[in-house]
Amino acid sequence: MKRYFKSILSAGLFSLALVNTSCIEETEPTSVATTKQIAESASATEALLMAQPAYFNHLWDEDRHYSFGYGAMMHVRDLFASDITKSSTSYNQWRYWLCNQYQGDAYIFGQFIWNYYYGFVLASNNIIGNVVEGSATEEQKGYLGTGYAFRAMLYLDMARMYEFLPNDGTSNINANGNDVTNLTVPIVKAEMTQDEARNNPRASRTDMAKFIESDLNKAEELIPNLTNTQGKTLPDLACVYGLKARLYMWLEDYAKAKEYARKAIDAANVGPMTQQECLNTTTGFNVTDPWMWGAKQTTEDDVVQTGIINWTSHVSDESTFGYCGPATGLYNVASKSFYNRIKDTDFRKLWFKAPDDSPLASKVSYVNKAYAADMDDYTMVKFRPGNGNADDYMEGSATAYPIMRVEEMYFIEAEAAAHQSDSEGQQLINSFMKQYRDPNYNTTLTGANLIEEIVFQKRVELVGEGQSFFDIKRLNYPVVRGYEGTNFIATARFNTTTRPAWMNLVMVRTEKNNNPAVDGWNNPDPSDVYPVWSK
Repeated sequence: MKRYFKSILSAGLFSLALVNTSCIEETEPTSVATTKQIAESASATEALLMAQPAYFNHLWDEDRHYSFGYGAMMHVRDLFASDITKSSTSYNQWRYWLCNQYQGDAYIFGQFIWNYYYGFVLASNNIIGNVVEGSATEEQKGYLGTGYAFRAMLYLDMARMYEFLPNDGTSNINANGNDVTNLTVPIVKAEMTQDEARNNPRASRTDMAKFIESDLNKAEELIPNLTNTQGKTLPDLACVYGLKARLYMWLEDYAKAKEYARKAIDAANVGPMTQQECLNTTTGFNVTDPWMWGAKQTTEDDVVQTGIINWTSHVSDESTFGYCGPATGLYNVASKSFYNRIKDTDFRKLWFKAPDDSPLASKVSYVNKAYAADMDDYTMVKFRPGNGNADDYMEGSATAYPIMRVEEMYFIEAEAAAHQSDSEGQQLINSFMKQYRDPNYNTTLTGANLIEEIVFQKRVELVGEGQSFFDIKRLNYPVVRGYEGTNFIATARFNTTTRPAWMNLVMVRTEKNNNPAVDGWNNPDPSDVYPVWSK
C-alpha cells in the first residue's frame, strides 16, 4: 500500500498547462485493419469490436490519476451537479471541476474530456468504416450495429455537455462576438478525409440530433444480429431503445421519449434491482448482471494494475488502496440537503452513512465496520470494491460500473408522461417507487413540481452514475451548494439561479489550432464566474 500512496503524493503536483497534442490527430478516421483484412479475418473484426468496450477503461495519461476512462467522465459530471461532493481538498484530484477553476480552453482538464471522447469516437468509427454492410456476415452486421450505438452514445453525451444553453454566469455572445447558442461539437465521421476533419464546424443542435438519430436507426436495424454482448459490455437492442429515450428527452419530444423508454423496459432482460442487490456488500454495484449495459475493469486492464488510477480507487469509499477511503480520509459524500430530502422509508438512503443519531445508523451495511467508523457522515457506500475486498487492489479494483440501467427508463417514462399528463406521471412514479423503492411513497404533486419530484427520485436512483448533470442542464435547474449546515468544501459553495455556466463545457484550444472552422466559436470560459457563498 505504501507504494501506491507514494504515487498518489507524487501526482499531487500536476501541471495545469495544456499538453501539446492535437485533437484532430487523435480523431482522424484512420484504420487499425484494412477492409481486406476485415473480410478475411473474423478475429480482426472482433478486435475492432472489442476495442469499443475496452475504451471505457482507457488510461489517457498515467501521470493524471483522474484519467481512467469513461467512469471519470461520469464522476466529473456528478461533481458539476449538487448531489455528491468531496469531503476535503486532501488527495482531491477533482477539485478544479468541483470548484469551477481552470475550465477554459488552455487547461488540461478540458483537454482530457475532449480528447478522451474523440478517441472513443475513433474506436467506433473503426468499426463503422471497416465493416462493409453489403458483404458482412450476419454476426459482423451485429458488430456494425454496436459501432453505431456506441457512436450515438458518445455524441449524445458530448452534445449535451458542450451545447451552449442560456445561464446566469456567461453570455451566449462569446469574446469573438459570435452567438454560440445551441452549438454542440464537430461531427467526425468514419468516411471523412483529413481535410474535411480539419474544416469541421460545431454542429447545431438540429444537425447533431439528426446525426445521432440516424446512427440509432442503423443500430436498431443491425444490432439484433449480435449474438453475444460479452457480459453486457456491448449494447443490445434494449440499449438502443434506451439511447433513443435519452435523445428524445434532450429534444423535449416527450411522446417519443415515453415510447422508447417503454420499449427499452420491455426489451431489457432485467428488471429493477432489488434491495438485496443494491445493498449487497460483495456484489453491490460492481457486477453487470443486474444492468442493461456496463463497463468492466479486469485484472488485465492497465487501470486496475495501477492500483490507484481506476473507478474503484476514486469512487468506492470503502477501499483502502485508492484515493478515497479510510487510508486517505477523502470521501465521496452526499450533499446534506440531498440526503435529508430522501425519506427514511426509502432503502436507497442506506447507500450513505447515516449520522450516529439517525434511526438508520444501525441499518447501513459495510464491507468492514471498523473502516466505517472513520467515515464522514453521508459517505456513499453504493459502489462496493470487487467481491467486497477492500484491501487487495487487484481484486478490489476488478469491478464494473453501470452505463445504462432499466431503472433510468422507468424515470424517463414517468417524466415524459408528466410533461403531457399529471395523472399519468403521478401513476407511473407512484407505481415504480411503491413497488421497487419505498412502499410508503405517494405523490400528488402536479405540473412543474411533479416533474421536479420525478427528476429528484431519478437523481437518487442514479446518484454517482453521471446522469444528474443532463437533467439539471436540460431543465434549467439551479445548483445550490451554499446553505446553513452545508457540507460542500468552502471553495465549492456556489449558488446559481439557473443551470450553471460550467455545464456549457469549453472546447480545448488544440481543436481550434487544428480545425480553423471552430476558431471564434467556443463557449465562454465559465471559470470563477460565481462568488462563493458565505454565511
